[in-house]
Amino acid sequence: QVQLVESGGGLVQAGGSLRLSCTASGSIFRVHVMGWYRQAPEKPRELVAAITRGGSTNYADSVKGRFTISRDNARNTVYLQMNSLKPEDTAVYSCNAHWGDYGVDYDYWGQGTQVTVSS
Repeated sequence: QVQLVESGGGLVQAGGSLRLSCTASGSIFRVHVMGWYRQAPEKPRELVAAITRGGSTNYADSVKGRFTISRDNARNTVYLQMNSLKPEDTAVYSCNAHWGDYGVDYDYWGQGTQVTVSS
């Protein structure tokens, strides 16, 4: 079991910045990838950014150059720095912890945090 607690969402004007945090506890030694996903109203959930245990990162094309994912292993925390925010970034952002074990995928989710970007 892994528990994820997110923070840092809120309301910001277009062009502004926010930083999301996700702190993990529990069986975190199993986690291979930590990621941020988002879901806007009436849209499917999409991967925003992910970071592996080794530090490799992956970003959605729509956020490349604007968002940065990072991790602080000492604090068991993953961050998503979001700059140059656009109204289309408005969504509920959720933290995910993932690993695979003998062909079985394990995914844990945080409660989600709302990000609203006003134009």
